[in-house]
Amino acid sequence: MKILFATGGTAGHINPALAVASYIRETNSDAEILFIGTQDHMEARLVPSAGFDFKTIEISGFRRSFSPKAISHNLKTVSRLLKSTGESKKIIQEFKPDVAVGFGGYVSGPVLQEAVKLGIPTCIHEQNAYPGITNKTLAKQVDKVMLTVEDAKKHLDVKGECIVTGLPVRGELLKADKDFARKELGIPDDKMLVLSFGGSLGAKPLNDAMFPILINSAESGKYYHIHSVGTNGGEYLERFEEAGFVNGKKGTVEVRKYIDNMDICMAAADLVIGRAGASSLSEIEAMGKASVLIPSPYVAENHQYHNAMALVNRGAGFIIEEKDLTSEALGNKIDELLSDSEKLHNTESNAKAMAIINSREKIADIILSLIK
Repeated sequence: MKILFATGGTAGHINPALAVASYIRETNSDAEILFIGTQDHMEARLVPSAGFDFKTIEISGFRRSFSPKAISHNLKTVSRLLKSTGESKKIIQEFKPDVAVGFGGYVSGPVLQEAVKLGIPTCIHEQNAYPGITNKTLAKQVDKVMLTVEDAKKHLDVKGECIVTGLPVRGELLKADKDFARKELGIPDDKMLVLSFGGSLGAKPLNDAMFPILINSAESGKYYHIHSVGTNGGEYLERFEEAGFVNGKKGTVEVRKYIDNMDICMAAADLVIGRAGASSLSEIEAMGKASVLIPSPYVAENHQYHNAMALVNRGAGFIIEEKDLTSEALGNKIDELLSDSEKLHNTESNAKAMAIINSREKIADIILSLIK
């Protein structure tokens, strides 16, 4: 049994694919798995580290601009697209997969299109509520389309079957216990905990809005708060130090560069604040957390807004668009939710109801079902 995975660009595409591939490898001793990606993105490090064979093609995305630099880049992209088609075909003919799977990113395009031409069963997974251009194109050609949320279906013209599978969530998050986590972090029973982060790199607008909130919270001690400024947010750590924080801590507030025990912090939290990437939202749903979402407006198709609205429309979260983000607006929303236990509980329940905790297994079953 040979399975070909095509994905790349961001961890949000790569990690779910690795979770599914690992599950297939664990449960099928005869499975041969090959990943195709690019040599200059995260997949070149993450895939071999996970113990999977990895081959590369040269491909890049188009830039939506008419600047001279963008035009030059797009001309190179056309050349790479033509080259990657031949590279993909060669790899597929050598590997001879029984099924080909696309998990997003522009690398999926030429690989899955060549697999279709060669008569190989194919499927794709779309992680966002508003699909990207690559998956919109592939949905018209592949045998099955898997979705994280039902909302994506209305934006797709599909050839085959559309199935809601959810998005795989790390096992340690599913096993996390709130009482244990709060004890680990030293949170008293009579205090609530807010967790906020802007992704691994951080988000400047969120850090700016959060700074006065955290300063006030450290002085008032009304609730505990853990905030990550991100690996690009070193300047904020200096500002907090100037405000009297010692090793990132003051009163009931802790500021970190990066949260490396997310399973513990999110399990302990009563309210989560952050961006609206698909992986983060799947984790919020799986753990049944109330959230205030601040979608990044800088991503393709504004897909984070649509991701957030999938929760908001189901009473499973709240949204503040970045254009409306101020310290006052965010601080008021935090105070409102922490003082309304019924609203908080209902939001948690609705988020939990959206979770598909066996997503990894569902996706693997669909992939295997395509093997002739």
